Amino acid sequence: MEFKFGGSEINQRTVIGHPSGLFVLFFTEMWERFSYYGMRALLVLFLTASLLDEGWGWERADALILYGWYTGLVYLTPIFGGLIADKLLGYRNAIVLGALIMTIGHASMALEVFADFFFFIGLLCLIIGNGLFKPNISSIVGQLYKTQGKEKDAGYTIFYMGINAGAFLGILLCGYIGEKIGWHWGFGLAGIFMFLGMLQFHYAQKIFGNIGLKPKRTEDVEDTLEDALEETKEAFEDVKEEAESSKVTRDRIQVIAVFALFTVFFWWAFEQAGGSMTIFAADYTDRALEGSAAMTFKVINAIITLVPMVVITIVLALLFKQTFGAYAISNVWLGLSFVIIWGIVIWMLNREFAADATEVPASWFSVLNSLYIILFAPVFSKIWESKFNPSGPIKFAIGLILVGVGFAILSYGASTIPDGARVASVSMVFLILAYLFHTLGELCVSPVGLSYVSKLAPLKLVGMMFGIWFVSNFVANLLGGLTGSYIDTISESYGLSTFFLIFTAIPVLAGIIMIIINPILLKKMHGIR
Repeated sequence: MEFKFGGSEINQRTVIGHPSGLFVLFFTEMWERFSYYGMRALLVLFLTASLLDEGWGWERADALILYGWYTGLVYLTPIFGGLIADKLLGYRNAIVLGALIMTIGHASMALEVFADFFFFIGLLCLIIGNGLFKPNISSIVGQLYKTQGKEKDAGYTIFYMGINAGAFLGILLCGYIGEKIGWHWGFGLAGIFMFLGMLQFHYAQKIFGNIGLKPKRTEDVEDTLEDALEETKEAFEDVKEEAESSKVTRDRIQVIAVFALFTVFFWWAFEQAGGSMTIFAADYTDRALEGSAAMTFKVINAIITLVPMVVITIVLALLFKQTFGAYAISNVWLGLSFVIIWGIVIWMLNREFAADATEVPASWFSVLNSLYIILFAPVFSKIWESKFNPSGPIKFAIGLILVGVGFAILSYGASTIPDGARVASVSMVFLILAYLFHTLGELCVSPVGLSYVSKLAPLKLVGMMFGIWFVSNFVANLLGGLTGSYIDTISESYGLSTFFLIFTAIPVLAGIIMIIINPILLKKMHGIR
């Protein structure tokens, strides 16, 4: 019998027109992103919080350097995680192992109250686990669909909605509990949902049939490393050979290199969200609300929390309807995760409505990115499908300029802060607007990234080009943390406004350069749009 989708017979049962297995991956990825972004929202806040507030009292510079290394390395390890899955474990085993290691990592971070050692072991586990998890779950999504086209693109869109849903809920809940109840409780909550997501995937993985199984011929670690070095050498030789033999290939590889370079400038600025922008939210923003302003925030916070929860719960019910009989244990674990999350949501909202004083958590502002994506992604999608769809380089340029505009708003907001001041009470409107422009920029840049790499790279060089792209993200995040670490040094000498102007000038300049070289890049793309 010929199946429409890859995987088992159960996977042919559809949920809103897509294979049931897609939603197993949707919820697994959602809980992984919940744990990642929930922890990330707390990292710098915890490290810089005073000892009286149960933090570590680190200097901001040290905290941001660690943040840069952490967020950078989570982009580097997937290169090796994909190789290990291909040669040794298979996608499914790699996902389960990665999720287990990340669960241990979050649990270890929750134990930081007993010894600092646990915190660093936890970060290491998260970096390693992410490397095994991140590339391989996306690979399974692609193999669920037997043909290329709109259906597969729509499947990836649904999968990415799971990413945004997880990021949104993770920042909202882990951030709230970490700041209001205790840092270790926030770290621990992230680990609980990573563990439940792993169990849900493990007990439902037969739905994927033969997709992602362990390779029939496995190699030991030494052979795998030797093969990796040999394949890397061959890949470089292939790049050189292709470039020398074909002007079209050479030109397109040059375009990929330009995109990889300019993506560093974008994410270098954008990833200040978890670093210097978090410090700005915590120490320089007036987050105290009272009267009608407090009630307005409580109502808005309740709406933006409950609406996504209701939608996701409906999707959960549809998945249960199709798969509960076949994968009951998986569905029980998934159902338990939703019982817990609903309990936390109701407790949080009730606690806030009952409180006399209202202070917006510093981590809450990071939620705006996911919220804006949910609101504006359909609008941008329509624009890209219309006659107003600009070229890839122009989209990238617009994205760079928009992220620069976001920092210009922050720079203006910080202009009243005295040089060297460690605290201030700037209106939160500046942060809200900055996140809006940053997200609009992200929506311009995201269609250009991996999509153009896959279109421009010769088939046998796609893996190599993706590796280069991940390296550029590693560099961007690392440099973002290192540059952010100068926030106090620059603020003391020139003011916090000048610090944010750096992240205005460089992306805007890069965007202008991209506009200028757009005709050259289009010519070198040789018809690829």
